Amino acid sequence: MSGFRHVVMFMWAEGTTTGQQEEVAARLGELPGVIPEIREYSLGADAGVNSASYDFVVVADFADKDAYLTYRDHPAHRAVVDQFITPIVASRAAIQYVL
Repeated sequence: MSGFRHVVMFMWAEGTTTGQQEEVAARLGELPGVIPEIREYSLGADAGVNSASYDFVVVADFADKDAYLTYRDHPAHRAVVDQFITPIVASRAAIQYVL
């Protein structure tokens, strides 16, 4: 498979509620139905197996870098980030790479 992958991990701020975390997952989960450039989309909360892990991850695959950039800048994606993620994120790590 060729393509372009985006991986982002979040650590939630202290005091973030389960409801807020579930809202982030629900809102992100809607994006594949709104942004056709998303080829594959997987997200989930940490399983709690290892200490010092991030709390949440998104793995998204695209046909190419341009498709990723369309997703990155898409108003629906930006709205989820701005309204639901930014207010509760303590730290973020991301990487993009060619498959």
